[in-house]
Amino acid sequence: MVPEVVQIDDEFDEYYITTSSDRLDDRTRVLKHGDTFAVFDRFGDIEPFGPGELGIYHQDTRFLSRMVLRLENRRPLLLSSTIKDDSASMGVDLMNGDIRRSGQVVITRGTIHLLRSKVLWNSSCYERLRIHSYGDSVVHLTLAIDFDADFRDIFEVRGLERTQRGQLLPMEVTRDSLVFSYRGLDDRLRSTRIIFTPPPSKLEGSTAYFQIRLDPGDEVSYRWAITFESREDSKSLSPVGNLVPAGPHVPCHYEDALQKTSTEWMRLKAEEPVIRTSNEQFNDWLNRSRADLQMMRTETPHGPYPYAGVPWFSTVFGRDGIITALQTLWCNPSIARGVLAYLAATQANCENNEQDAQPGKILHETRGGEVAMLGEVPFRRYYGSVDSTPLFIVLAGAYFRRTGDRAFIETIWPNVERALAWLDHYGDSNGDGFVDYARKSSRGLVHQGWKDSHDSVFHDDGSPPKPPIALCEVQGYVYAAKMAAAELADELGFRERSQSLIQDAVILQRRFEDAFWCEDMSTYGIAIDGDGRLCRVRTSNAGHCLFSGIVSDRSRACRMAAALVSQSSFSGWGIRTLAVTEVHYNPMSYHNGSVWPHDNSLIAAGFARYGLKEEAESILTGLFDASLFFDIHRLPELFCGFPRRPGESPTLYPVSCSPQAWASGVVFLLLQACLGLEVQGVENQVVFSNPRLPPFLNEVRIHNLRVGAASLDLLLTRHQQDVGINILQRKGNVSVVVTK
Repeated sequence: MVPEVVQIDDEFDEYYITTSSDRLDDRTRVLKHGDTFAVFDRFGDIEPFGPGELGIYHQDTRFLSRMVLRLENRRPLLLSSTIKDDSASMGVDLMNGDIRRSGQVVITRGTIHLLRSKVLWNSSCYERLRIHSYGDSVVHLTLAIDFDADFRDIFEVRGLERTQRGQLLPMEVTRDSLVFSYRGLDDRLRSTRIIFTPPPSKLEGSTAYFQIRLDPGDEVSYRWAITFESREDSKSLSPVGNLVPAGPHVPCHYEDALQKTSTEWMRLKAEEPVIRTSNEQFNDWLNRSRADLQMMRTETPHGPYPYAGVPWFSTVFGRDGIITALQTLWCNPSIARGVLAYLAATQANCENNEQDAQPGKILHETRGGEVAMLGEVPFRRYYGSVDSTPLFIVLAGAYFRRTGDRAFIETIWPNVERALAWLDHYGDSNGDGFVDYARKSSRGLVHQGWKDSHDSVFHDDGSPPKPPIALCEVQGYVYAAKMAAAELADELGFRERSQSLIQDAVILQRRFEDAFWCEDMSTYGIAIDGDGRLCRVRTSNAGHCLFSGIVSDRSRACRMAAALVSQSSFSGWGIRTLAVTEVHYNPMSYHNGSVWPHDNSLIAAGFARYGLKEEAESILTGLFDASLFFDIHRLPELFCGFPRRPGESPTLYPVSCSPQAWASGVVFLLLQACLGLEVQGVENQVVFSNPRLPPFLNEVRIHNLRVGAASLDLLLTRHQQDVGINILQRKGNVSVVVTK
């Protein structure tokens, strides 16, 4: 996924997230529900300085840009701040500092405790503030909360400079409410309504004041609901197809919203198996990842879809959704079904150069903010990714193997055929037998693989490749897509079609080995350019070729794995996107030397596919160790690729998304890779191929692993050379198979 905001040079057709100031605190707190997400600092505030992404956003627009709580005109002291285990609510403990009047300390620090609690639900943010006095005399306090709403589009927040904006309307003030409004150039009226219970003592400008009197041991509570409204003259569709509310709605209370989120959380939790291990820190990583995936999951008319990442990518991305679905398929196939249904419904059906769209192509991303709706960026519905289409087919095949859901596959088979047609015709633009890309849109992405920043693909001398560009991992995805489609075609009774697809895959595999392998480098080159030149560069991309199975020679797989876990590529925390030996290596870059957790999970799955369990374990161990250092055990989108130094943490990347869906899915795929776990829904069995566990995991318990109508409770115990598997409970017709 590219940081897609500002064109920093006319030569570079890229979008770039600006970092104009230092981040004062990387431990931001994130909440999300539906098309609304919030990024607070640890105090629960939204400050107008510091990390520029702070705010509450709705449908790609920042609806609240300031919310700062002051006690006696000073910020309270922070005690603790956390996101609850279900990622649905936030709690902040604060206390007063020494409060002086006329030069005298009249209220000593620690006399007053403040508990802020927040929750997002149904296009609204709800907050409850409890204030308790632990003093031995009456205290009088002034509490103030400052608000503002700039209604900046998400692309503006990232740095996009617009020549013209819409109109901020006069603020509306009543006894118990504030309303900020903005009329956009897209003729939409966006409003932020803040309703207080009880009403403030005074509303002056955009500040609410509360005069508080507390006897010893007294406690008072205040609540406010912030609702976000977007409307126009005619009904409009949001990015995921939901109808935008036609007008303001009456918010519920904080307690009601919290109950609704808890109920939803329990419903989603019941869909998945419960995974517990003997390592509590690993459990923390698992639980945070599961909670973040549920938070990123957004209900659409086509089913659940994991939005890509907060703050920059909180919307549908094709590639990200597919990979997240693959990572979590063994434990929650409902995500894969929702992703497939959504992407089938939005598959391109015509040529549109500005959208980089062609018939059969699968979506890259969709946006619903003012900038996208006006066409100032091409991402309202954009198809500029070369890999979403083959990966869509790969996911369809994997979903069928996991579930045996033939009825659903029948409904999307026409979409699979259209995707295959795109691969064979539009996908190979120069007829050399490899699927490639060359952007059509004047404002689209220059590079259209998963590494889609402007400098992510190059020759060994650093020179840029000439389009069209055929990436090595994309050929692997195409191979896997043809094999998956062949399996589906056979299941649906299209025998000749199945055989033809297998033949195509075999031919591609042979040609790939001949064209991409670099014998002296023990790896595959990253790409072949439009002149037929191979980009002989050592990258992590080659590891995806193991994931797809296109590598036909196991000795090559072993050599490449050895190179990927060597010091030039493996930082100690994970495999770098680019080896230190390469000309553009920079451990602080986005794609040329950083470590991406999702990238590592796919490579680990590739290692396991070729029986390289020790190498897969090394990735699991490195990323687990990294998770111990990240705030609330949350792996970010990426981090810097500096070598691991004793006693030091991984180095953060400044504009990394956190949470990020495919970073949250990492732990599930890594565990699956080490265990060699595959759920086969057609055969009603769970298979473990040469299962292994790292030394820090002595036991893994999996409860309620569903296979069709059946379920299993399993206990996995680590031994020196293998893993013991005990069936604790079996319900229905399901078997367990262990192979070496």
